[in-house]
Amino acid sequence: MNFQYFLLFFGLMFPLIFSPGPANIVCTMAGIKQGVKKSIPLITGINVVSILYSLLVGFGLDKVLKRYPDLTATLQILGALYLVYLAYKFIKPRPRQADINKTYNFWNGVILQALNPKAFSAQLLMFSMLLDGSFNQTEQVFYLIFMLTILNISTHFTWTFIGNSLSKWMTNPVAEKSLSYLFASALLLIAIWIVFYVH
Repeated sequence: MNFQYFLLFFGLMFPLIFSPGPANIVCTMAGIKQGVKKSIPLITGINVVSILYSLLVGFGLDKVLKRYPDLTATLQILGALYLVYLAYKFIKPRPRQADINKTYNFWNGVILQALNPKAFSAQLLMFSMLLDGSFNQTEQVFYLIFMLTILNISTHFTWTFIGNSLSKWMTNPVAEKSLSYLFASALLLIAIWIVFYVH
């Protein structure tokens, strides 16, 4: 393992992981609504599933999915429907007290990441491009999972901190509504992209 390999990983994966996607958008909203500390269970749930998926893909799940494309299509549809549900939750009218009591928790993170085709596609790409057999394959799988996990956690905390810094605007109802609609629109666009363009 050398620095050039790390740069290849970072150049390939950073734009995919850091770009706005379902997990990053929800982390931002969590940062706005509940702060960074209370968002840690959400981030943990997201990354537990990410690690499990990485292990599965790294050790051969991609071959199973290629043999059963209907399974992949079903997961994509479920993921898109969950994003539509989250978008609805962002813009659904609710009492202020409900906002205070609502938190994004560990299980929200698990469900979100389990149905997140963007993350799964990124893992497939990572292993197909970077699992090159340049050293022991098992070690290489674990090394890639480790680097991806560090990048994921850093990204999710960054988006949560961004959300938390935006929370000072949330005392303004117009700004709050505008941000909610912005995030909901982003999730809907991702859902449409999943259904019509991800194969």
